[in-house]
Amino acid sequence: MYATQAMAFAAPLAKELDENKVTPGVLGFIVFAVMAGGVWLLMKSMNRHMGKVNFEEAPAQAPAASARSAKSEPASAAPRGE
Repeated sequence: MYATQAMAFAAPLAKELDENKVTPGVLGFIVFAVMAGGVWLLMKSMNRHMGKVNFEEAPAQAPAASARSAKSEPASAAPRGE
């Protein structure tokens, strides 16, 4: 079928459509489907990466141990008045 024949066939169909109605059509569906697929792949990747993260906190005694060592070293850490 040639393009001119397709236009002659589609012209009467176009007159039946409501001129005030706008639809996304096939291109809109394809764009939406591609974006939905991309979001799905990103969520799948994020889930895999979040599974690798270690959420264990450092022990609470570590800051107290460093405070004790700082209290025991003030004489050696103080500058000498020579």
